[in-house]
Amino acid sequence: MDSDFFKKRATVRKFSEERHVDEALLDELLAAAAHAPSTGNMQLYNVIVARDPAKKARLAALHLGQPAAKNCDALLTFCADVRRFGKWCRARHTENSLDNAGGKLTAIIDASIFAQQFVAVAEQSGIGCCYLGTVTYNLDGFCKALEVPDGVIPLFSVAVGYPAEGLKPAPSDRLPLSAVVSRETYHDATPSDIDVYYAEKEQLEESRRFVAENGKETLAQVYSEVRYPRELNLALGRSLLQAIETQDA
Repeated sequence: MDSDFFKKRATVRKFSEERHVDEALLDELLAAAAHAPSTGNMQLYNVIVARDPAKKARLAALHLGQPAAKNCDALLTFCADVRRFGKWCRARHTENSLDNAGGKLTAIIDASIFAQQFVAVAEQSGIGCCYLGTVTYNLDGFCKALEVPDGVIPLFSVAVGYPAEGLKPAPSDRLPLSAVVSRETYHDATPSDIDVYYAEKEQLEESRRFVAENGKETLAQVYSEVRYPRELNLALGRSLLQAIETQDA
């Protein structure tokens, strides 16, 4: 196993304007991703591929103008999908047992696994990828732009393309393994554990800059009060819950 490949991988946000991902290669990568594990082998997902410049521009605006969405070669929006399963059920004279919160949660998990397998095979093929989590910031807007019906929930996008020439993105910092792995039972971090887990991240020059630029005292304050404040997460939760609770798929 080439574990170093994954340890060194990095998000790409600037893509080549001259080199484009061939449609046949993109389909091959998606076909490989579709072999990812899924609940009951049902594949409760759909990915909407946008390559038309006008459509990408509309979606990029919904993504708050993020550079990766604006200059990518293709923008893939991954969706949880219980609608197709429901149509199969109706055609075979039974009900859609997944048109509820439990079923849609299952579809969200399936779509996430599918997306990550796509990213893994794409990056191993030399294609750069960038996850964009801003879909849920404007779920209604994405549903309209992508003409998504009930039973389908856009979750996030992945911007793809060959990296811009000369681009050498650095891997993101990561917490030590002890912070994210427990043995036999959950390890509830102590205050001293927290100091150890976050020491390297807090000491990075980039982190210190974030703290200073935002007029805060700690990096945790930047994350909790500026980047991902409670009000934003409550709004995202309400939007996602509404989509999950909507039936008639």
